[in-house]
Amino acid sequence: MTGAAALRTLRAMKSLLLAASAVSLVAAAPAPDPAELKKSVAALVSFGTRHTLSSATDPKRGIGAARTWGANRFQAISRACQNCLTVERPAQRFEGPRAPAGVMVEDVIAIQRGTTDPNRVIIIQGHIDSRVTDVMNATADAPGANDDASGSALVIEAARILSKERFPATIVYALLSGEEQGLWGGKLLADLATKRGWQVAGVLNNDIVGNTHGQGGDHVANRIRVFSESLSAAADLPAAKTMRQIGAEDDGPSRALAKLVRRVGTPNTAALEVVTVHRPDRFGRGGDQTPFLEAGYPAVRFSEAVENYDRQHQDLRTEAGTRFGDTIDGVDFPYLAKVTALNLAVARELANAPAAPSGVTIAGALKADTTVAWSPVPAATGYRIRYRRADKSDWTDHRDVPAATTTLVLMNINIDDTFVGVSSLAAGGAESVVTFAGAAPRR
Repeated sequence: MTGAAALRTLRAMKSLLLAASAVSLVAAAPAPDPAELKKSVAALVSFGTRHTLSSATDPKRGIGAARTWGANRFQAISRACQNCLTVERPAQRFEGPRAPAGVMVEDVIAIQRGTTDPNRVIIIQGHIDSRVTDVMNATADAPGANDDASGSALVIEAARILSKERFPATIVYALLSGEEQGLWGGKLLADLATKRGWQVAGVLNNDIVGNTHGQGGDHVANRIRVFSESLSAAADLPAAKTMRQIGAEDDGPSRALAKLVRRVGTPNTAALEVVTVHRPDRFGRGGDQTPFLEAGYPAVRFSEAVENYDRQHQDLRTEAGTRFGDTIDGVDFPYLAKVTALNLAVARELANAPAAPSGVTIAGALKADTTVAWSPVPAATGYRIRYRRADKSDWTDHRDVPAATTTLVLMNINIDDTFVGVSSLAAGGAESVVTFAGAAPRR
């Protein structure tokens, strides 16, 4: 064997060992632990209130103590993974109707840098602040066990588990402040993403994800709602007109992300049905995904299947035998573990997959065949051309092609009757979100 051949053999063996190590690492990764989630929610509740206007300096009570706790948890997780997380506390002053004198809003984030494509970023987030009936009441006890200590605990648990693995892309775990006062923590992080030039592949916003008993008495522990916008909120008028003209209303970046959540969630978390709701949020309401949508980033919101409004934004009290208030006994921790598992599955898929293709076009007017073309993605080992009949929402058919291919003729597939999209594939099978053919370019 020549020296060059021996070197190639050695490199191949090294690659196989690394791949085997990665598979072993994922296989050994623990499932979300309801007990760990409960510990995190209990810790957050113990701060009394986490109102954005509460004390930022008291070591035991208020938003400042809660944020420090979150930073300390991230630091402890980082030490366990050989300092694989960079913990930051970006801050900015905001003022508005719910903070007329202004308030310093601070997020707590932990960045798990990707190995080969670190500028591509997946964000898992929840908001750490809480409130009672009067949104300006910063002193009353506001345990916020479900809204949104449940989402914050999910973020901490995701960091604990995913930090044991390595991914090509970067994952950012974020505890946001100021949601109840004006979605300010989301705005702060979305602006940071833009400033740093992050290529945000997806934002997974978890808000009110731990209750299974609805206002009407129904108990639903096997469903999760995933909200997504259709046309991009950041699209200008010409882009919106183009998407309407080509029929892409159900395939904008955020809706494509929601479809990926459902695709990934079905085999990975069979005990939890993913219901993709075709709205950016619940009717007339909003969340921290909104600032990301306004900035042009794909983002979705996870929320429990049924809500109990007696436990949301309520003073702690009992009236006519009905208990009000967002206390820890209203959180179903096995259910929260299922929602956490879904977030993990989606984050793994996005972080292991290459970037989604750009420049995806179709041609074939007045022809029997449809030609699909796209720009190459450097890290892709192949592409999946997905298509469906134009009266369907879900992709029903696909064809896979090797990495060297950037165009394909779909024989006897009529362009007028068919919607087409293209995704990128990784060697391990991870698939990016699907880019709709002919859609306006993403911002």
